[in-house]
Amino acid sequence: MSAKQVAKGVWLHTGRPEHRINQYLTTSVLIDSGTPGAARRLMRELEGRTVVAHAITHAHPDHYGSSRALCRRLDLPFWCPTDDAGDVESRRLAHSELLLGRLIGLPPGPAPPPIARRLREGDEVSGFRVLDTPGHSPGHVSYWREADGVLIVGDVAFNVAPLSGQVGLREPPAFMTVDPARNRQSIRRLAALGPTLALFGHGPPLCDPAAWHALAANLPA
Repeated sequence: MSAKQVAKGVWLHTGRPEHRINQYLTTSVLIDSGTPGAARRLMRELEGRTVVAHAITHAHPDHYGSSRALCRRLDLPFWCPTDDAGDVESRRLAHSELLLGRLIGLPPGPAPPPIARRLREGDEVSGFRVLDTPGHSPGHVSYWREADGVLIVGDVAFNVAPLSGQVGLREPPAFMTVDPARNRQSIRRLAALGPTLALFGHGPPLCDPAAWHALAANLPA
């Protein structure tokens, strides 16, 4: 499966089943790397493209599983959210993350590359602004391009049910989320932006700001 351009300077990379675990190339920075088994596919899809760095949305093994291999092979600096950096470096997983690894058949805590940059609120990454959106993990970040309303969500929300595969905007499952209440605050923050195009770690792209408002309005207090 080849990469698909979904916005100006943004390409969607996804394995099989399609849209279950996504990665994005934003002009020249790769966002997330999938599971440890995704490296070969990503290397093939990135061939001939300029990639100068690799960043992640959060420290779950289906988002940085191939980071070490890709950074080594492409000689890329690795950028990680500040408040997830300790978990990445120690390969420590919270209880919810251990359950996630067992659910999708991953060994916990894949070895990461050295962290070259710790991302914070307001940092610029390939034309996107880093937003602190914690809850799913302690240091989860999203990437926002205000000029055209493109949002790389990460796992603050899913656009697919992880078990049934049914498409639709929803909270991430509570058992995969460190702090569901805090994650709901992050959902409300993203909904207030009114993204014209939302790009998820799990699920197909969504061009429907109203769906975000509906999700936020129906969240528990």
